[in-house]
Amino acid sequence: MASSDSSNNISTEKYRSYLNEEDDVKNIKWRYGAPPNYDVVNKLFEEGRTKIWSAGSVEEKVQNLVKTWEMEMFHKVNFDEYKTVDPLKYRFSLNGRKALSLEEKRKLGGGGYNSLLQTSLPEKFRCFNPAEETVDSSHLAFTTAFPRGFALEIIQVYSGPPVIVYKFRHWGFMEGPFKGHSPTGEMVEFFGMAIFEVDENSKVVKVEFFYDRGELLGGLVKGAALSDDVVTMSKDVSSSCPFLSSNTG
Repeated sequence: MASSDSSNNISTEKYRSYLNEEDDVKNIKWRYGAPPNYDVVNKLFEEGRTKIWSAGSVEEKVQNLVKTWEMEMFHKVNFDEYKTVDPLKYRFSLNGRKALSLEEKRKLGGGGYNSLLQTSLPEKFRCFNPAEETVDSSHLAFTTAFPRGFALEIIQVYSGPPVIVYKFRHWGFMEGPFKGHSPTGEMVEFFGMAIFEVDENSKVVKVEFFYDRGELLGGLVKGAALSDDVVTMSKDVSSSCPFLSSNTG
């Protein structure tokens, strides 16, 4: 999740497929108008990761697959332009909930935070309420809170394809406000498990995530409550940024 500038220039992307060749990006409908640039979050990843996987290892391949999958889910608008998944067969579920198709997932706010932060909590207890957020408003909330991004690493792979089971870590530094709470400057991190099932064409057809969303959100509401004027000002400054680009992975 790095709130970094997007560019029409093709640059070297080390951890995600389909961003390094002109054919991969020139005809794609990107959510924010241009292919995402991951330089900022890659720097955070390289400085903070706990594992360095050898080139060609199953761990490296899984890590790159997950980062590429996140990129496509966040930034590509048209389902038929996804290259990591089979759009017709793909299903997603969180913490054992009903599996969702891409279209059903879109109704929850797309491939971003809304589908990943589903909750059964009564609305009065939700510090982040997916039911009230759009894909853009939720993306803005997290890019503002994590201006250096929200990095991802795979810390263990338990089985390889066709059923990939892995443990992951997500982390970032809360250096911006979040939902009326002042920044703490502290690292916010959480761990989880996931299952990716791929078909005979190596396309992802099923994704299941298991984690406690409170481990993420708890770290974002520790700061003191901001006044209404400060909250409004921070929203105005954030929304004036011309690029809500890449901040995940």
